Amino acid sequence: MPRGAANDHRRVAACAVRTAAAGGLMALVCACAAVAPSQMTPATLAIPAAWSGADAAPAPGAASLADWWQRFDDPLLTQLVTEALRANTSVQSAQAALRQARAQQDLARAALFPSLGGSVSAQRNTGGGSSGNDFQAGLDAAWELDIFGANRSALHARAAEVRASAASLGDVQVSIAAEVALDYVALRGAQARLAIARANLESQAETLQISQWRLQAGLGTSLDSEQARAAVEQTRAQLPALQTGIDQSSHILAVLTGQPPAALSTLLAAVRPVPQAPADLSLGIPAETLRRRADVRAAEHQVSAAVARVAQAQALRAPNFHLGGSLGLTAPTMSALTGGSSFVSALLASITVPLFEGGALVAQVHVQQAVLDQARLQYRAAVLAALTDVEDALAALRGDRERLVRLQQAAEAAGNAFLMARQRYSSGLVDFQTVLDTQRTQLSTQESVAIAAADVSADNVRLYKALGGGWNPNDKQVSP
Repeated sequence: MPRGAANDHRRVAACAVRTAAAGGLMALVCACAAVAPSQMTPATLAIPAAWSGADAAPAPGAASLADWWQRFDDPLLTQLVTEALRANTSVQSAQAALRQARAQQDLARAALFPSLGGSVSAQRNTGGGSSGNDFQAGLDAAWELDIFGANRSALHARAAEVRASAASLGDVQVSIAAEVALDYVALRGAQARLAIARANLESQAETLQISQWRLQAGLGTSLDSEQARAAVEQTRAQLPALQTGIDQSSHILAVLTGQPPAALSTLLAAVRPVPQAPADLSLGIPAETLRRRADVRAAEHQVSAAVARVAQAQALRAPNFHLGGSLGLTAPTMSALTGGSSFVSALLASITVPLFEGGALVAQVHVQQAVLDQARLQYRAAVLAALTDVEDALAALRGDRERLVRLQQAAEAAGNAFLMARQRYSSGLVDFQTVLDTQRTQLSTQESVAIAAADVSADNVRLYKALGGGWNPNDKQVSP
């Protein structure tokens, strides 16, 4: 390269550097007045100091809510919940969504750094009776100077979305664990009702036999015998419906654990009692519950992401600064290229200023502001829903516990009444209608006891879920 051309090249490069430095200085001065991406949290809501149903709460205790299903002391329930949290399709989908959010965060982080690329080319030139080769190799660099923080705001938004996705995964885990427990309780409750129906069927068959003996002895009537037979058939008709409920609950549990519907039929065939939780749960204050709830955390992180998106939209209205450069070698032969005889370099600084875009950038700010308003309202709705869930669970638990105690007393009295009525009927002291009435009452109250016991267990499950139990925010697969 001639000496004069080299000097001109250096002057151009120096001028470009000075231009870029001046532009960067001007941008830094302007940035002092720019609004940085805010990490503003949602407005504080009026949270009650205590639960209104706290009088129904168990005595305080050091209870862990992360693995609350272990407190039911049922190894099979623990096994099913553990398997569901591992293999359930909804959980796996939420895990994939979290991986996607983390990858998008990495993409946003990459925008803050310069990009560097390499290229090699070979060209054959012909024409005018002459021909020649042109070999080139070089490096190209580009960097967008994030003066007004558009890229940083995008990164803040992605980071908040990662935290929201992690909390959403936790919310799915909470829901799946509770659903498994509720279906398991329903299955055990149906098994208990089936056992009661079978026991009553045997008792009614004995009563039918007594009525037939009395008919043969001339002490009873055909009406008594037919009424006894009708009662037996009515009870027998309940058995298929109860068995159907058991089979369907087994199918649901199998699907929740990521298996075919009939996979757990043998495992769940053995009859076990309805699991009950111990009464030593510490409720804590409402504010603690809200911080523990995965869905409330997810809604809060969505607000933070929306705030960052507003800052990003505002920054996109400001000038955009770019630096670029290239270093290369060019030569007519490969040997000359590797020898470095011909060196080419370039430096470029540019500023892009939005002058007129038909109001699109302003409209985008308004769009993101509306998204932020929606996120704040969704956060408020999540808080109110969380408070309602706990209050409803406490009210249901309080009422069902009291109902269970009364029904147990009623079932005991109904059993005694039936035994006395059948004994007196055998002695001819009461008519058969009295036997039928007391027998129906016994069956009804025993079945009500089984239903109430399952309801109390289900209420405990719903309370654990409402309190935010069932996920661990420090878990490696959940933590951002």
